[in-house]
Amino acid sequence: MSQSVDHVALLPLYLAAGTAVLAFLADLFIARRAAVLATTWLGTLATAVSALAVGAHAGTFCTQGACSWVPTWPAAVTAALFAALTAGVLAFSAPALRVGFAPAGEFCFLLACSMTGGVVVAYAGDLISLIVGLETLTLPLYVLVGLRRPATAVAASASLTFFLISVVSTAIALLGIALNYAATGAVHLALLTAPSPSFRAVSEVGVALLVTGLAFKVAAVPLHAWAPATYDGAPIPIAAYLSTASKLGGILALAAVVTHLEARAILAILAVLTMTIGNVVALRQTRMIRLLAWSSIAQAGYILAALALGSPGVPAALAYAVFFITLEFLAFGVVVALCPPGASAGPITDFRGAGRRSPWLGAALVLSFAGLAGLPPGLAGLFAKLSVVDALIAHHWSWLAAVVVLNAVIALAYYVRVSALLYTLPPRIGLSVADPVLLDAALHPRLPITRPVAAALALTAALAVILGFAPQLLLNALT
Repeated sequence: MSQSVDHVALLPLYLAAGTAVLAFLADLFIARRAAVLATTWLGTLATAVSALAVGAHAGTFCTQGACSWVPTWPAAVTAALFAALTAGVLAFSAPALRVGFAPAGEFCFLLACSMTGGVVVAYAGDLISLIVGLETLTLPLYVLVGLRRPATAVAASASLTFFLISVVSTAIALLGIALNYAATGAVHLALLTAPSPSFRAVSEVGVALLVTGLAFKVAAVPLHAWAPATYDGAPIPIAAYLSTASKLGGILALAAVVTHLEARAILAILAVLTMTIGNVVALRQTRMIRLLAWSSIAQAGYILAALALGSPGVPAALAYAVFFITLEFLAFGVVVALCPPGASAGPITDFRGAGRRSPWLGAALVLSFAGLAGLPPGLAGLFAKLSVVDALIAHHWSWLAAVVVLNAVIALAYYVRVSALLYTLPPRIGLSVADPVLLDAALHPRLPITRPVAAALALTAALAVILGFAPQLLLNALT
């Protein structure tokens, strides 16, 4: 291994880890919520700026021409995205932290630690760094899912479910890495080659186990059942982070694996099962967060469909991931704004008429749902689906493209249903109040939107619109 360490290449990692340390020290010595939040926000901004400033750079921790830390433009963009998602979750959490929903110091420290893991995943050049980054990304979330005052049985159950299934998936992934190392003698991604015929069976089993273990991070079938229960039991901002940042880590890991190892067959099977089960089960959901959870499972299936192509499908998969994460984060942000600080989202019917009470929030949620469905005005989601379908057809996987299109049609049912509910008035039957508009205002009063939440929503919506009108900016950055 080379003796020199390029500290410039490691600058995003230093700043991400430093953010966690500074958040801890700010809570310890200043003990003011505003100071802790400001410190963490500045750290996330510094991490994002440093990642984009370093950009493509020479790797470090290298041996035999392969590096464990590989700064590329896709890595820089995704590292900045991890930082932006962390800043957004902090903004969504600010109202709840203000009312004592959770201790601000522990919350910010754990969230910054998770961001550090995401940065490691973005730059990882070997399988060991990849797993370490994924675990650093995931471990703090076990606590954040259940970190609320007062403690509830639902939150504890969600946290325990998440922990148990994550441990099993990590063990499966590590076993896959061990078998692949036995077959190829390499852990660096750049050194992974096809094994000799005598070790081919061992390598195939190792790849299958590794992909299955990593599928947990994107909530893909068969390791998907944890997601709805965990999202629904977690605080809404943490559910947003699980559905976006945590999922992005799994997508990056799978993209790194399929670029160098043959996993097309298993990924094609996982893609079909994931998108189909996700959409079909989403049709029957009655709670908003569970609907978003099953929707995100289906969206992961579309990404897996692109990854099933191997290296040629990685750009389309990463582009879809960024489009999806932007729209999904916007949807969770609107749900945060429509609910009291620290409260759960509740049934979908609680959002009846929300678009009439809060026109801008209703418009943002419709934009998100339209994009996730692949319909105008959600042009970002439309371009995302077109990029996946186009890649599949170009590489003669028309059957899988047809499955993607069919599932997109199925998904229209629940996206349109919820969007229409936002502008539906309550029924008159059996009600003593003659005017349904006044009744709706009395039952569901309009809640004030704090500045951090409004700013995060405005920036996310603006990004969704920009990506919809200029998707090539993202595609160029990822290639």
